Amino acid sequence: MAWIANDVKKKERLKEVRSQISHLPDKLKDKNVAKIALAMLYLGEGSKNQSSLVFGNSNPFVISLFLKLLRFCYPLNEQKFRCTVQCRADQNVKNLGMFWSKVTGISNQLFYKPQIDKRTIGLKTKKVDYQGVCRIDYFSADIFTELMQIIDLICRK
Repeated sequence: MAWIANDVKKKERLKEVRSQISHLPDKLKDKNVAKIALAMLYLGEGSKNQSSLVFGNSNPFVISLFLKLLRFCYPLNEQKFRCTVQCRADQNVKNLGMFWSKVTGISNQLFYKPQIDKRTIGLKTKKVDYQGVCRIDYFSADIFTELMQIIDLICRK
């Protein structure tokens, strides 16, 4: 009975919180706000030691958000994308490539050869829904520089 009561309370609290923040996604319709969100996402998951964008994650929602923000904030040449699937030895690389191509909207022809972690040879993947890591490269020094400057400005304030 206590578990059921706590579950009901939790659901009510989540509903209340969601109601209070439901206006926030609309803030991303402002390109300046979207650039800040993109820069913060890149700060957490992107490579800062390049002259172009390199972003990787195993969560399809994070990859989709990154690309959604990037495509909204900047005019892009889709041919400047490259993707690499990083996976475990027992995974089907063809299926993973198709999965990440669908998630990203980037043609499979723009995918590099998958990188298989040699340390996993002979080991079974425990998470059945694990789709490896998708690393996205976008070749633009200008966008990289702008995002790094946004990050620098925000971190210094």
